[in-house]
Amino acid sequence: MDPRLRYGVSIGLSFLTWSLVAKYYFWPVLRAQPGRLGFRPILLLHGLRFIGLGFIVPGVVSPNLSPAFATPAAYGDLIAAVLALVCLAFLERGVGVLLLWAFSIWGTADLLLAFYNGISIDLEPGRLGAMYFVTTLLVPLLFVTHVLAFRMLLTTPDQNTRP
Repeated sequence: MDPRLRYGVSIGLSFLTWSLVAKYYFWPVLRAQPGRLGFRPILLLHGLRFIGLGFIVPGVVSPNLSPAFATPAAYGDLIAAVLALVCLAFLERGVGVLLLWAFSIWGTADLLLAFYNGISIDLEPGRLGAMYFVTTLLVPLLFVTHVLAFRMLLTTPDQNTRP
């Protein structure tokens, strides 16, 4: 089987599995939280996106990994991590909803851009080194939690700004 096909299957199965985990375990807990408290676990998870800097760390990835993929993925994730943590700090204030939207839009766009860049450069999965596991395990989880965040933003009344 072609390495790219194995890579795609891994990502697809990860999306499926994380979607089922979200449906049966994450969503029931998150939607039951008052106000904006349900966003806390999502924001804390995304606060770890600084791990994307591994795309530009020599020895973690192949020196042949295209900078056209690695650089935007690394810095886009870093910005998403900072946005998540800032959002967490201001979650229960008036600006919290605006920050949640900014974080959710940026974070989702960053992940979609990484997928697009990977496809457009015909990414060779073996060049990802240890970051292979980030793209096959963590990225689908991050994307699924962005979907949950958007769902919460669209269904959580803003009058519940404080728990």
